Amino acid sequence: MPNDKKLYSSPLVERNASVEMSELFGPQKKFRTWRQLWLELAKAQKQLGIDITDKQINEMSENLDDIDFTKAGQYEKKFRHDVMAHVHTFADASPAAAGIIHLGATSCFVGDNADLIIMRDAMRLTAGKLAMVIHLLGDFAEKYKSMPTLGFTHYQPAQLTTVGKRASLWCYDFVLDIEQLEFQLENLPFRGVKGTTGTQASFLSLFNGDHQKVKKLDKALAAAFGFEKTCTVTGQTYPRKIDMFVVNTLAGIAQSAHKLCNDIRLLANLKELEEPFEKTQIGSSAMAYKRNPMRSERTTALARFVISLASSTVMTAAEQWMERTLDDSANRRLVIPEAFLAIDGILQILINVLDGLVVYPKVIETRIQAELPFMATENILMAAVKAGGDRQQLHESIRAHSQEAAGQVKKFGNENDLIERLKKDPAFANIDIDALLDPQSYIGRAPEQVDEFIRTHIRRIRRNYSKELNRKVELNV
Repeated sequence: MPNDKKLYSSPLVERNASVEMSELFGPQKKFRTWRQLWLELAKAQKQLGIDITDKQINEMSENLDDIDFTKAGQYEKKFRHDVMAHVHTFADASPAAAGIIHLGATSCFVGDNADLIIMRDAMRLTAGKLAMVIHLLGDFAEKYKSMPTLGFTHYQPAQLTTVGKRASLWCYDFVLDIEQLEFQLENLPFRGVKGTTGTQASFLSLFNGDHQKVKKLDKALAAAFGFEKTCTVTGQTYPRKIDMFVVNTLAGIAQSAHKLCNDIRLLANLKELEEPFEKTQIGSSAMAYKRNPMRSERTTALARFVISLASSTVMTAAEQWMERTLDDSANRRLVIPEAFLAIDGILQILINVLDGLVVYPKVIETRIQAELPFMATENILMAAVKAGGDRQQLHESIRAHSQEAAGQVKKFGNENDLIERLKKDPAFANIDIDALLDPQSYIGRAPEQVDEFIRTHIRRIRRNYSKELNRKVELNV
């Protein structure tokens, strides 16, 4: 066997995903779940009258964890079939049960049902971490709900908003994501026992034509693994559209993370906001002064990857022929685990970043003061009209002064002197211009909107995921 350092290993596991998510998609979890499925199948069959002994059940129960992966590999090399390799490996460990393991089942009984079990567990883990992201953003939004900041549309200066209101926009995207994730969890079905082409013919034969026992077997297996629903009809596999629904939900989380982290990167360039930067962290090997937003950059990189994976599930679902074709298998072995591992890495990074996000109020205030004179002109115009001025003449004066002030800023790099120009203009002598320059007058209902958002959305999530809201994350570099 070559030295491990000579082999490719996934950065998703080494650098990004948590141990708990990585273990969900590891061999031990997968093949133990297969054995658990075979055990529960035998227990349900025994309950419904099939001649299966307590000794066989007990022997299977005692050997769920001691998987001989070397032997399974040898069997798979011989049979060219992974399920049969593990049937024989399990049978070797439980010889009394050898004759009833996998009784009446097809490969998709263990393969598909195990995938659904693991995806459900992975979605639950994802939902908990997503709730933590929402919780942290909610705290941030509430803390800065009244701090004015320059808004941007088209990445050009626009009307003021607040730092907290902007955070509520980021957070709302994630709230919509967790609602979609909860919907997928609530509606995820178990494949159940359906047979080779979905007709349950083998089980009908096993129970001598008793349809009710076949239906009871299907429900018993679903209940044993905590599923309330089973697929009403299937071919050999559960509908691959289910994979599409799940991975597209993960792609939605990736989109939200990408938008958030792009904004952080842009605001870091403006020096208004910054992700945590550790005391000994190096931003650049050449430029010692740099504080690169590397966590946010890493998030956007992983997010693009997850978004791209969504297309595979769509194409795989579309490509299935009749009752099934095997060109889904190799693709799904990559796409489903890697989508979850990458999303887990993204959420790990976001929890770390949002737990220490830094705001620079003085920089924000300086930028507001550079642009506020232009934004204040409408209020100045209205005040001057109320003081008895002619609206059209005043408008023309403001237009001319604004153009001259903008020229000073753009052509010569001077400060915006629009307010000084207006103060010197006799047309505006009867109004208190300084009183019209309070940034708080230009943020509308932003603070109230944040409060309403927290009451309407975040409180429910905090209540439902209260046990998940104390996570601390230390990232792998």
